[in-house]
Amino acid sequence: MGQGARPTQWLFEQPIHSTKRLTITVVSAIFNDMVEYMNDRLDAVFHALSDPTRRAMLQDLSAGERLVGELAAPFSISLAAASKHIKVLEGAGLVRREVRGRAHVCRLDAEPMHAGMEWMRHYEAFWRQRIDVLEALLLAEDAANGEKTETTKRPETERKR
Repeated sequence: MGQGARPTQWLFEQPIHSTKRLTITVVSAIFNDMVEYMNDRLDAVFHALSDPTRRAMLQDLSAGERLVGELAAPFSISLAAASKHIKVLEGAGLVRREVRGRAHVCRLDAEPMHAGMEWMRHYEAFWRQRIDVLEALLLAEDAANGEKTETTKRPETERKR
């Protein structure tokens, strides 16, 4: 260890200052590991959904179980290429594969998409609020200038999302 270096066991320690003379150190490694795990899962879901072939495979699986060959059929790809796409979907937890004899049967597991939807809902609410503030500012500016404006009212249910 060089001068001023800290042992690796202290990397996740964060000081909490309780008074000017006393410092308490709290270890938060467990929390950080959970956050990283959740971020990795969310990244894997968005990565899996980023490819149009994989999205089409998921749409096909939403109708029921499919063999790997059935998933590959609509595309001009080999079974090996289809299998690579399915492995990405499996890695994200979106597809479960079961081997029945020589057949590989895939089925959809949409549960991991819930985290992605929650992430998007958070930002949807954020942007709705920002747009509502912008609309109010523009209406106030128009009123101050004496301009008559027509506003497009959104349904109340749409505003509360």
